[in-house]
Amino acid sequence: MNFRFQNLLGAPYRGGNAVVVDNTLLVSPIGNRITATDLIKSETLTLPCQSSANIARLAASPDGLFLLAVDDNNRCLLINLRRRAVLHRLSFKHPVAAVQFSPDGRLIAVAAGRHLEIWRSPGFKKEFFPFELIRKSPDFNGAVTALGWSPDSRHVLAGSEDLTVRLCCVNKSSSFFDPFKLLGHHDTIIGAFFGVDKKTNGVSRVYTLSRDGAIFSWNYIQKGNNVEVNENGGESSEPASPGTPEQEVSVTGNVKKRKNFDGGDGNLEEERGCMLHGGKWELVKKDFFMQAPAKLTACDYHKGLDLVVVGFSNGVFGLYQMPDFVCIHLLSISREAITTATFNEMGNWLTFGCAKLGQLLVWEWKSESYILKQQGHYFDVNCVAYSPDSQLLATGADDNKIKVWTVSSGFCFVTFSEHTNAVTALHFMASNQCLLSASLDGTVRAWDLFRYRNFRTFTTPTSKQFVSLASDQSGEVICAGTLDSFEIFVWSMKTGRLLDVLSGHEGPVHGLTFSPTNAILASSSWDKTVRLWDVFEGKGAVETFPHTHDVLTVVYRPDGKQLACSTLDGHIHFWDPIDGLLMFTIEGRRDIAGGRLMTDRRSAANSSSGKCFTTLCYSADGSYILAGGNSKYICMYDVADQVLLRRFQITQNLSLDGVLDFLNSKKMTEAGPLDLIDADDMDTEEGVGKQIRVKPGYDLPGSMPNSGRPIIRTKCLRLAPTGRSWAAATTEGVLIYSIDESFIFDPTDLDIDVTPEAVDAALGEDQPKRALILSLRLNEDALIKKCIISVRPVDIPSVVSSVPFKYVQRLIDALAQLLEDCPHLEFILRWCQELCKTHGHSIQQNSRNMLPALKSLQKSLTRLHQDLADTCSSNEYLLRYLCSTSSKA
Repeated sequence: MNFRFQNLLGAPYRGGNAVVVDNTLLVSPIGNRITATDLIKSETLTLPCQSSANIARLAASPDGLFLLAVDDNNRCLLINLRRRAVLHRLSFKHPVAAVQFSPDGRLIAVAAGRHLEIWRSPGFKKEFFPFELIRKSPDFNGAVTALGWSPDSRHVLAGSEDLTVRLCCVNKSSSFFDPFKLLGHHDTIIGAFFGVDKKTNGVSRVYTLSRDGAIFSWNYIQKGNNVEVNENGGESSEPASPGTPEQEVSVTGNVKKRKNFDGGDGNLEEERGCMLHGGKWELVKKDFFMQAPAKLTACDYHKGLDLVVVGFSNGVFGLYQMPDFVCIHLLSISREAITTATFNEMGNWLTFGCAKLGQLLVWEWKSESYILKQQGHYFDVNCVAYSPDSQLLATGADDNKIKVWTVSSGFCFVTFSEHTNAVTALHFMASNQCLLSASLDGTVRAWDLFRYRNFRTFTTPTSKQFVSLASDQSGEVICAGTLDSFEIFVWSMKTGRLLDVLSGHEGPVHGLTFSPTNAILASSSWDKTVRLWDVFEGKGAVETFPHTHDVLTVVYRPDGKQLACSTLDGHIHFWDPIDGLLMFTIEGRRDIAGGRLMTDRRSAANSSSGKCFTTLCYSADGSYILAGGNSKYICMYDVADQVLLRRFQITQNLSLDGVLDFLNSKKMTEAGPLDLIDADDMDTEEGVGKQIRVKPGYDLPGSMPNSGRPIIRTKCLRLAPTGRSWAAATTEGVLIYSIDESFIFDPTDLDIDVTPEAVDAALGEDQPKRALILSLRLNEDALIKKCIISVRPVDIPSVVSSVPFKYVQRLIDALAQLLEDCPHLEFILRWCQELCKTHGHSIQQNSRNMLPALKSLQKSLTRLHQDLADTCSSNEYLLRYLCSTSSKA
């Protein structure tokens, strides 16, 4: 039961801005979750924390420790990236369009509605209220849309919808409340950046960009001889007037720093320290990107390289060298708007995101090569399937595409797009290198995962819509159920010929599964029956199980001795397929109930719609079953005792419909819920204005009958053959839950003498048998591995023979984990060989209970075999080359 959320697949990016932390860690929002991608190791991980709505803005501290995430409900989370824990929470009063840490990390600038707010950044010390509001500007004439900090963290540029950019000095209240204005733009400001003079390392210019594709360059002009720029370029002061208190000047000529409001170093309020307000700003150049009618939607500036990257609503991005405005690259990545564009710290990588396509790219502009290229499904994920070794996960969606993901890294490595309609079912063959898919376009296709191609297509004489798929254990027969003709079609895998058509159902066949032990096919239909078919004998339906309601899905237990099916009334029926008897029934209506739709006239407790399971999945040993449907919950039941073990809530995202149990009556009007009423005065123009002011969520996958609000639901559940993880295809994407690998105290036979000290003492006295058994009784992972490694190779047979069979499963789990990171491959393989020799008969008799551990061992061995095969293949060519060159010499 110790399954915890691990990762989110199917949608690498859905909107908001992406940030790069520590130069190689890409952090991007996915709905109400946050994903961190290591660009060097090519691994992605979704943080366990959730926001209450879709995340709109992200900001990372300069040291890479903290992350600010602001959602559509103006709620902010302060997250420790290394600990992956939420430290503090804060709610803003106005919609947040931009948020940035200062370069020194002491302050946070927030564009909240028509205000610019400066907050003190929380630290590691414990405080009752860690966020402290330092400054708040008067109302702008429009919403603040862009922020930019100066390198010395003392000035902020704030661009807004009123077409102005305001220069505010944080340390001086007078200039903060009466800022310097940069005028001249004819559209909403998208970006405002300080340019740094490389000679003086100080601020010398400002770049402002607007939505109409204009970039203005502003230079700082000294005001006569009264203003001088010091070595750092960040300070200047006029000669003291008579009566002015004497200032403390350091040896270098700079004014000494004193403590200010933020606890850091800064000049006194009385000192004329804000040199950017003391001089004059002059517009020296106007440049245009010439991409009309497309709008500028995203931009970023790299101070060290003096480069500007821009993205447009037509999918074009450009890289320009400033201040000469020289175009280095001008390329197109799609036909949809680029919603985020950013540099990494070194400036050699560019990150682009397209929310509508779910596309995330990292591009090295010097070598013109991709570092990362991921695109998720942009419609509902209908089905998932694990490979037999649990290393791969295939997903099919309403966008007609099939994607295959590597579970360990979270990356999609191949996409198949030959289907012309929604993909409804997927199935991996036992060979691990063949994938089957069924679609509403009337075809069943077989895909080769070695050559990444469609090598066989199964069709029918007349076009049908397939919604279910199954294959027998040998892989010789393929069966698919239809939505329209209520038939089951049977093909030969080798020849592709149609062998038989099974008729008898009077409704859509939404469930198909073969028995794991024989060639009996089970099918479920909306005609309220489950039928068993003998496919090879051609006898037709050999058994019919009637129900009182429509049957939605059917699944066999892994040992083939039990059949489970769910019905429209929210019940799960368990049948004995051999004797044809109903064993028992689980009533799950109350367990899956929860969540009220915006359009529901009844409360969640009284509503009867959707309270049923549409997908079922047995565990590897058949002891429990997972069930999901049109609800925010996934239920886990104990099969033997028919009790609910646990409910998994798949999301807390209030941007989705059906998450709240009780709706806010204050938002109910005569015309319906306030959230579903489209505002006529809302700025729907294409570009950034739409992203800032229109509530996100329109591009999320999911059915959208409620004016664009997707409904939370689970369409497919699959448990990995290893039993260590399971996947759920939901509105939020494909959620991966796995067993927590951290140590959980679960002793087997514990008494006063079984202690870690006793294990160490046995190892010190050269008693490997006693040490291993003691560690297995303690069930502590680190001790078990330590005892396995300490055994000499010649002693492995005697040690294995001394291990009781009840500890064998735990020992196999430890060996499978050691194969992942232990360099002693032959040593571990000898352990496995001796285990099979000594306990092979007992393992075979208890195969049902041992199956998860054996699958984990098989997964590790398969991965190592593939790695060694690739290494040997490359070494073979190298040796051939060396031999040929030596012979010539």
